Amino acid sequence: MSLALTIVFFFLGLIIGSFLNVIIFRFNTDRNLGGRSGCLSCRRVLAWYELIPVLSYFFLWGRCRGCKSFISMQYPIVEVISGLVFALIFLKFQDVFYLSTLSFSASYAYYTTMFSLLLVIAVYDLRHKIIPDVLSFVFGALAFVGLFFFSGYSFFPHIPVLSEFASGALLALPFALLWLISRGSWMGLGDAKLALGLGWLLGFANIITSVAVAFWFGAIVGVILFLFSKKYKMKSEIPFAPFLVVGAFIIFAFGLDLFNLHLLF
Repeated sequence: MSLALTIVFFFLGLIIGSFLNVIIFRFNTDRNLGGRSGCLSCRRVLAWYELIPVLSYFFLWGRCRGCKSFISMQYPIVEVISGLVFALIFLKFQDVFYLSTLSFSASYAYYTTMFSLLLVIAVYDLRHKIIPDVLSFVFGALAFVGLFFFSGYSFFPHIPVLSEFASGALLALPFALLWLISRGSWMGLGDAKLALGLGWLLGFANIITSVAVAFWFGAIVGVILFLFSKKYKMKSEIPFAPFLVVGAFIIFAFGLDLFNLHLLF
């Protein structure tokens, strides 16, 4: 039963991932988010069978059926990542699924929305090396509202304690200081804005582990890119938001606590 439901939620994530691609490609452009999907090169409106998540990309051999231009690999990659996010979030809350429909529905809807938004932010930052303020503010506002309805990732309407309110600022402050001291050369201010919402989303006990995982992933990728840049004369600038998002999701999905902070808070 759990396997079947996991597959169902994975396919739901694939569908949502297709919509997330639309947001990523059309955000801050002259194209309407609600318009018909079309080729970015020739603007031909796509048929329904060209919009099947992941499968259509491979059936079309990664090219537009009309103008034969290449289709970005971002489409299937984002769709698969979204599917995995939706499946893993279901697995995290599967016990709640069998106990309380209300609690599961509230938790699942909230956290899939939050990590879908984070996926958009991460991919947009990879593409454009900037985090749009409106996305950070929407994410931060939703994370702040979540303080009143979720505790320890469980649906639990309550008045947040001081540590829950402070978690956002505690995570954002170091990033803001790095931006200020380096005048933006070490860290962008957008990362600090994103960190504010991440702190509220993860909670006080999880933010240090999350940042540690983010920096470790960033260091590994940075070394790899450095070696490739030496060999192939590549120049690369690495945005940090994707690593913050990866670290946040790992902590959320797998309950990783490297420093046993849950024993203190």
